[in-house]
Amino acid sequence: MLKEFREFVMRGNVLDLAVAVIIGGAFGKIIGSLVNDILMPLIGLAMGGIDFSGLSITIGEAVIAYGAFIQTVVDFLIIAFVIFLIVKSAKSLKREAPAAPAEATTKECPYCFTTISIKATRCPHCTSEF
Repeated sequence: MLKEFREFVMRGNVLDLAVAVIIGGAFGKIIGSLVNDILMPLIGLAMGGIDFSGLSITIGEAVIAYGAFIQTVVDFLIIAFVIFLIVKSAKSLKREAPAAPAEATTKECPYCFTTISIKATRCPHCTSEF
């Protein structure tokens, strides 16, 4: 059972996924800092000095912090845009070689122009020999 588990973990897909999750978590922290510490203060300043993190509505005893929601949406949009750019650039770097043309399996009879097998030595339609 331990051997099967080790084979499962050592497969390329599992390791790639683990690396992606770790890098994604670190990337999320970077984007969170970018949004919270750089972009949102600039956007708030451009909108008349609004601090989005403090925006909230109190209804009864419930506090609806819609400023935090706005910051989370901006986080998501930036992450989605960066991932889009990464995927787009990866596709442009990954140039696939043109596929080799498939070998012909048929040919044309030079006498009656019927399509026949490439292995044929005589045309089944006009009975001409090649």
